[in-house]
Amino acid sequence: MLLGTTLVLLLLIGGAGTASAHAALRSTDPRDGSVLDSAPRQVTLTFTESVGLLDDSFRAFDPDGRRVSTGEAEHVDGRSDAVRVSLPKGLGEGTFTVAWRVVSADSHPISGAFTFSIGEPSATPAAIDTGPTENPATSALYDIVRYLAYAALALLVGTVVFVLLCRPSSTDPLRRLVLTGWWVLLVSTVALLVLRGPYEAGTGPSGAFDPATLERTVTSRPGVALLARIALLAAAAVLLTVVGRRKQRGTEPVLLGAGCALALGLTLTWAAAEHASAGIQVPVAMASSVLHLLAMAVWLGGLAALLTLLQAAEPLSASTVGRFSRLAFISVAVLTVTGVYQSWRGLGSWDALTGTSYGRILIAKLCAVTLLLVAAGVSRRWTGRLLMPEAEAGVEAEAEAKVVERVPETVGGPSTAASEGEGEGEGEVRGESSLSSSSADLYRRRLRRSVLAEVAVGIAVLVITTILTTTLPGRAAAEAAEAATDAPVPGVITASTTTIPFDVGTPGGHGKVQVTLEPGRVGVNTVQAVVFGPDDGFAIVPELRLSFSLPSKKIGPLNAELTDQGGYWGTNSLNLPIAGTWTMKVTVRTSDVDQVSVSRKVKIGR
Repeated sequence: MLLGTTLVLLLLIGGAGTASAHAALRSTDPRDGSVLDSAPRQVTLTFTESVGLLDDSFRAFDPDGRRVSTGEAEHVDGRSDAVRVSLPKGLGEGTFTVAWRVVSADSHPISGAFTFSIGEPSATPAAIDTGPTENPATSALYDIVRYLAYAALALLVGTVVFVLLCRPSSTDPLRRLVLTGWWVLLVSTVALLVLRGPYEAGTGPSGAFDPATLERTVTSRPGVALLARIALLAAAAVLLTVVGRRKQRGTEPVLLGAGCALALGLTLTWAAAEHASAGIQVPVAMASSVLHLLAMAVWLGGLAALLTLLQAAEPLSASTVGRFSRLAFISVAVLTVTGVYQSWRGLGSWDALTGTSYGRILIAKLCAVTLLLVAAGVSRRWTGRLLMPEAEAGVEAEAEAKVVERVPETVGGPSTAASEGEGEGEGEVRGESSLSSSSADLYRRRLRRSVLAEVAVGIAVLVITTILTTTLPGRAAAEAAEAATDAPVPGVITASTTTIPFDVGTPGGHGKVQVTLEPGRVGVNTVQAVVFGPDDGFAIVPELRLSFSLPSKKIGPLNAELTDQGGYWGTNSLNLPIAGTWTMKVTVRTSDVDQVSVSRKVKIGR
């Protein structure tokens, strides 16, 4: 029922308003592929959310592939979502390449590159190494450590909550789980702190201990969150030591409150540095993220504790199993509500569910959660069977106690109170005897197997969740694409550039056509079409035709009437009257008898 509710709500609200999390490039100034009359004095990038700068966030290259000296990167007039870098004078003509790398507000590095031309595009674009994007070794190590951190949080918090709320008769087998969770979380947090610098810069693990890199890491928001996690783990170690040595129970409410505060603080170190910390509704998103992590930890960590006790030599009390069953149900309910909200925040449309990496990974997570709930249903079934003997024993003890109450007190005989005490004692013995019966042992064995299956699938869910937190949400991708198409950039004529491959089917008869529309909006547009041959050099063709159609409005085809301008084909009088997604058809004739037509979609803004 909970899974069905999740899917229905997700589909109902999946098309709600735009939100962003995990930065994406909104626009560049100069625009990608634009041709300028004179050299710009600076390059400006605008993102969908605030970003942080690195020491080498911008790298500019001239038409020959040589790096151009730039100024120091900075934010634009105090804006956290726009950054810029100054360019030197005397850049010359040709095509320039700008590579960039920044860190989004949710702690994930993003990078890319774009080109612009001064005067006219270079005849043969240079092969340029724009620098590192991701180092496979660093990324793999960083992801593995993140998996371990999530698992350790579940083990630490879930086991402690299991001890406090499910009240097992023996906690000795669980001490090792708590210590393992604490140590793994501490080591993984330190490793994340050390690897953070190379992960952001896209360099190898060898740069992890560079003093300048470490200094930048500890002053960044992710670094501060990791340092706070280490401090909270130190406080947790003190609290666990006090709890382990305590002899008086009068301090239990204080210790319980301190433990709750530490658990909230630990989960907050994740929420403060990931998707929840950026975009709309940040306070609600962070609260949802904290609750989601806590519910995950209580459920999966509790499963590990339950499995450990089921495998211990001492029989597990059925009442403990029953308490955890109710606790797990509450955790699933919290996971459902918070998961629906986070899915709404990450998706923007029906298409994003299947058309983006974020949506496909989310589907995989839903499938894994389905398996987890099936296993949980089986465990709940065997839990009910295990509780039945205890309930029957309790009914039998109550009936016997009522019989004892009716026996009159005799001289020298036991008092009614004493008889009641004996009756209760006999009931407990019978209950324990009943729980130790062969049927109870059978139920425990089956419960142990179903819980083991839950733990295995739960690990898969943790892995998928970790991957999901590093994936660009569908909303951010859609917002960036829409902004890049529709939003004009001050200070430069906007343009729409489309590259269309073609192949007439003859030897050497293939290449591509680069079509640039300025301003790429409703009204009169200038068209420049450049043909490139198989070697990516300029190609001369006998004829190039270009037409536009808007099927949704039954407009077109409108002939652009291109003419040979000496090196490229163009016109200054293409009028596109309505905004929308037009079909652009290019016909390339390479000889008297060889030609091919290729179509592409192009969006025309208002």
